[in-house]
Amino acid sequence: MFIDEAEIHVKAGDGGRGSVSFRREAGIPRGGPDGGHGGHGGSVVFHAREGLDTLLDFRGRHHWHAPDGEPGRGKDQTGASGEDLVINVPPGTLIYDRRLGILIKDLSRPGMTVTIARGGKGGRGNASFATPTEQTPRHAEPGEPGEARDLRLELKLIADVGLVGLPNAGKSTLLARLSAARPKIADYPFTTLYPHLGIVEAGPERRFIMADLPGLIEGAHQGVGLGDEFLRHIERTRVLVHLVEVQPHTGQTPADAYRSIRRELEAYSRALADKEELLVMTKADLLVCPERPEHGRRERSRGGGDPGAPAPLGPGPPRELAEAVGRPVLLISAATGQGLKELVAAVLDLLDRVGEPAERGKG
Repeated sequence: MFIDEAEIHVKAGDGGRGSVSFRREAGIPRGGPDGGHGGHGGSVVFHAREGLDTLLDFRGRHHWHAPDGEPGRGKDQTGASGEDLVINVPPGTLIYDRRLGILIKDLSRPGMTVTIARGGKGGRGNASFATPTEQTPRHAEPGEPGEARDLRLELKLIADVGLVGLPNAGKSTLLARLSAARPKIADYPFTTLYPHLGIVEAGPERRFIMADLPGLIEGAHQGVGLGDEFLRHIERTRVLVHLVEVQPHTGQTPADAYRSIRRELEAYSRALADKEELLVMTKADLLVCPERPEHGRRERSRGGGDPGAPAPLGPGPPRELAEAVGRPVLLISAATGQGLKELVAAVLDLLDRVGEPAERGKG
């Protein structure tokens, strides 16, 4: 199950109290104080662990406490310190202070760590308070309390490529065809209810992460449909691949379908709208030769031609879309494999042009 938000309470361990103790060895009639210090409390540390992609672990657990330090003991023995509580989260997790409403840390890369709540120091034992005028102190310090914070966790998935488009545009099918990911696929809108990630192997030494994001609809930036919940995930991607159906199920023209999603991206974030983008028309297998429609159907049924060959933009929806929006259009069919090699090559070229992602801030 995909969970991308959570609210939790974290508490670092309290420091152990110092010991009040006196030496009682044989042959030492008047032993002095020998109470040891208390151990330090454990801290709460967040770690961005590679391989995680959901905040599901926080769904049924809202309180996270690090161990306390142990009390000090006689013979100047310091109590054991509590171990740090390391909480693993997916890369891309933003940690907010819920009360102050501020961003504490953006764990944007695997391996990053941050100490959110520090453990309390252990109290000093009575041996520390001995002076020439007070040789038998009978008091020690209590341990300091550990820090406590109310947090809000927000996950923004990190991917190289984000697939966007209206529901039923073919995003899940394309991801399943290019990677080992297996998102739910059906012939109705909103099949995808949460993001999926897949690794696309593009050669012996080339690969990229592709994210299938739930379909956007008009008004998504205002909370309409599912898009408002997942628009933030697109912010983490380096480039976008915008999919448009040959025949949009909404009844719009392909150009209008493209513009409706562009308006949502621009309304949500200018930076998001400015990302590099490839425009791709999907479901090319539904296209037929305009002069002889039956010819196209016979060719597909016989499996004629190279299914991986790029489809030329002859008269019809692809050319009309390219002319209407003033952008190049790639034509593919995830069902037959047509144009997929060219799409992967175009994505690699675009990623090379964009370059490696810089250190991410708040987003």
